[in-house]
Amino acid sequence: MIRASDPARLHRIAKVVLTIALVAFGLWIGGTFLPALVWAGIIAIAIDPLYRRAEMRWPWARDLALPLIGTTLIALLVLVPLAMGAVEAAREAKYLFAWLADAQENGLPEPQWLARVPLFSDQVTAWWHDNLATPEAAGEQFHRLRSKVLIEQSQLLGKGLILRSVIFGFTLMSLFFVLRDRDKIVAQFSRAGERLLGPAGRRLGGQVILSVRGTIDGLVLVGIGEGVAMVVVYVACGVPHPLLFGAVTAVAAMIPFGAAAIFLVTGALLVGQGAVGTAIILFAIGMGVVFVADHFIRPVLIGGATKLPFLFVLIGILGGVEMLGLLGLFVGPATMAVLIMLWRDYVGAGARGE
Repeated sequence: MIRASDPARLHRIAKVVLTIALVAFGLWIGGTFLPALVWAGIIAIAIDPLYRRAEMRWPWARDLALPLIGTTLIALLVLVPLAMGAVEAAREAKYLFAWLADAQENGLPEPQWLARVPLFSDQVTAWWHDNLATPEAAGEQFHRLRSKVLIEQSQLLGKGLILRSVIFGFTLMSLFFVLRDRDKIVAQFSRAGERLLGPAGRRLGGQVILSVRGTIDGLVLVGIGEGVAMVVVYVACGVPHPLLFGAVTAVAAMIPFGAAAIFLVTGALLVGQGAVGTAIILFAIGMGVVFVADHFIRPVLIGGATKLPFLFVLIGILGGVEMLGLLGLFVGPATMAVLIMLWRDYVGAGARGE
């Protein structure tokens, strides 16, 4: 029971309750834009070594020019590939619409490779004949694609793109201020960590930074490497648009097992051209590249700096992606790294009898 004669204690309790309430209310108000702030922090951590070199070389530009240039370069790094992909998709859409119109008028003849399917070739051929070979059957199938459900999904996709565009713009704006006031932000977080956790607070911040950089090296750089390697394979195997599929592979390879889906798509394109053997070879080579990257290169890059076992790296990545989407690729491993550090500190303190 709190006595009325203890005003200092009442003030402390009121301060804690008010602080918790205000923090919760602030998170509720700005929750939609919280991922943008986290993304800005991740990008700032990733480019910090290069940004520090630029500051040392041009100290007079650190208040405006360098943050503006850094933010602009990040924007171009994201927007230029997206624009190239959109232009390529628009170019391909013209041929797709022409193909759909022809299929509705004349149907889709059975491709020759159906007869060479090792298993269930008769069943697949019969299904194709009943559902796609005639103009009536093909028209019915394409009519289902234009159903109300597809229209609703397209509207949801459009709203999602608008929201993500707003988040991206807010991320760039946040990144500008994070780069400009980086030293002040780091100092404030360091002081807050020390007040909350003592000496471990500063090490916790360092662990987060190492984890984010290791994750970027292990996911982004290795994913780009996989994409470059697979471009060569796509060209050799005759996959259409090898550069586009290489870029998609690089993005998908950042997620564990994501590149395998692209290998299935490119393999299906080759099967559609009648090159079944080439499709099998492409899939085997692609899975070999993924095996080497996931089992030998990524564990060293992601877990090496933080001494985090790769099992926990994998749990952090997959769990983070499931809960937070793309942002979880970086937040998940960082969270696991902090938890493992706190566990090791606790076990070490127990062994010392503290």
